[in-house]
Amino acid sequence: MGVSGDFYDVIVVGGGVVGCSAAWHLLGRSDFQGRVLVIEKDSSYEFCSTALSAASIRQQFSTPINIEMSGYGIEFLRNLKRDVDPDADIALHEKGYLVLATADGRDILHSNHQTQLAHHADIVWMEPDQLKAKYPWMNVDDLAAGCWGRTGEGWFDAYSLLQIFRRQAKNRGAHVIDGEVTAIARDGDRVTGVTLADGRQFSCDTIINAAGTGATKVARMAGLDIPVEPRKRCIFVFDCRDARDILASCPMLIDPSGLYFRPEGDYFITGIQPPADRDNECWDFDVDHGLFDEIIWPGLYQRCERFEAVKVVNAWAGHYAYNLLDQNAIVGPHSELGNFLFANGFSGHGLQQSPAVGRGLSELVATGRYQTLDLSVFGYERIRDNAPVRELNVI
Repeated sequence: MGVSGDFYDVIVVGGGVVGCSAAWHLLGRSDFQGRVLVIEKDSSYEFCSTALSAASIRQQFSTPINIEMSGYGIEFLRNLKRDVDPDADIALHEKGYLVLATADGRDILHSNHQTQLAHHADIVWMEPDQLKAKYPWMNVDDLAAGCWGRTGEGWFDAYSLLQIFRRQAKNRGAHVIDGEVTAIARDGDRVTGVTLADGRQFSCDTIINAAGTGATKVARMAGLDIPVEPRKRCIFVFDCRDARDILASCPMLIDPSGLYFRPEGDYFITGIQPPADRDNECWDFDVDHGLFDEIIWPGLYQRCERFEAVKVVNAWAGHYAYNLLDQNAIVGPHSELGNFLFANGFSGHGLQQSPAVGRGLSELVATGRYQTLDLSVFGYERIRDNAPVRELNVI
């Protein structure tokens, strides 16, 4: 059945960085003259995954398309002022990721590195003595190798990028409204519109599900199912008086244990994926302080003895929209409901992949196919067929 109300060619459910990127890219195309509606249930973005993320971008993946998506992403970020907003300032720090491996991970790291080089990522292989020479504060006794992103990797202000996409999408003509979608109408093998919690209705030709951790709920409104659920990730900001001199040289360090840390102004931020028995579906935003005391702090000290005395000065919890199948994005149309497009399950990659995914979705809507990067490897069919695309470098 259809719905009454205003008609839009495209309705984007979710006004986070992915949804707003899709709207911005689509409305910038000369071959698309339609109307776009972006619906966001929390315009304060207080609990938005983008605003609560570690706000980083890397090309150190094992899957070629992930590398290529981040390659487009970093060029997009570098050229924000020129191509998107002359007043843009996202404080991009291209200091690189440093991914470390012990002996049992060296072969995988080397294979990943060869894949990255083949796809034009500027990643440097480093033996333990080279690591020690470049980072004398680091304990390398248990390390077999490391890979450092000389260019094309780093961190930035995620909230600023989100606001730039939102503002510039509106400038291009997107209608961005506050509201929560509570129902999606179908007519056979097509979706035809949405109903909001306040009773407003809008009809459409295409729906893009960019609802983040709410993606599964939105999909089910259309009679579909995807294996995406929220997983809590805690980030801790800490001060270390004895390590302030390494802030300038410190990259985003990824320890073999899964622990990460990087500079954040005059401090450091850090986090780690919780143990499996503490990493279930989760909707709350309570910080697991025990994670820092029991796992993170000992790991920090093991990698750098300067971190013996640290003080946590801030902490927060955000959520990954976690794809249970393979921790990779689900992008593109449903196999039987062709005008319902997914942009879901990024599992922590959504911010850095938002430029490439937004562009790819705009190509699908306007032309029916991908024109630049072929994102079909992340299509819904692999979910239907239980055929995971394994990414070996999940953080």
